[in-house]
Amino acid sequence: MKKTFLNIGKIVGSHGIKGMVRVECWCDSPEFLCQFKRLFTSMDLESALKVNKASAHKNIALVKFKGIDTIEQAETMRGNLLYIYRDDAKLNDGQYFIDEIIGSKIYDGDTNEFYGTLVDVSNTGANDIWQIKNGDKEFLFPSVPHFVKSIDIEKEVIYILPPKGIFDDED
Repeated sequence: MKKTFLNIGKIVGSHGIKGMVRVECWCDSPEFLCQFKRLFTSMDLESALKVNKASAHKNIALVKFKGIDTIEQAETMRGNLLYIYRDDAKLNDGQYFIDEIIGSKIYDGDTNEFYGTLVDVSNTGANDIWQIKNGDKEFLFPSVPHFVKSIDIEKEVIYILPPKGIFDDED
């Protein structure tokens, strides 16, 4: 389901003395986070913070918000989660946010067999690994284009073409 707000990171500290904060990014890259002109501290439009400046630095984003001008003000923001307004994000066809697919039902793309519900996504560097749960069973599935037939965010359904052995009951 397309969500209105998406969690994009967490403020982990201050940077410098002029109110800049360090953000641990929960998106593909710090550069992605840096493209937004506003970020939110909760899932409502009233919590908007105007971004004056943002840049990527190693694996984090350095962000300067309007009205946060001292190290003391920046430190009070430590631990805050940051969100984006979904409609502010521009994605290419076939791209999606992990938040939008968590909870999707997973089916076989050929047989329509139900495999379970997507409960978590981990990034291994090479590709994402989906954790799929069905009752008390959990499966790890490599999310690579060859194995993912289609993703329907609105219907919360994903069709996959799993390699032999991933969902088999045999030991």
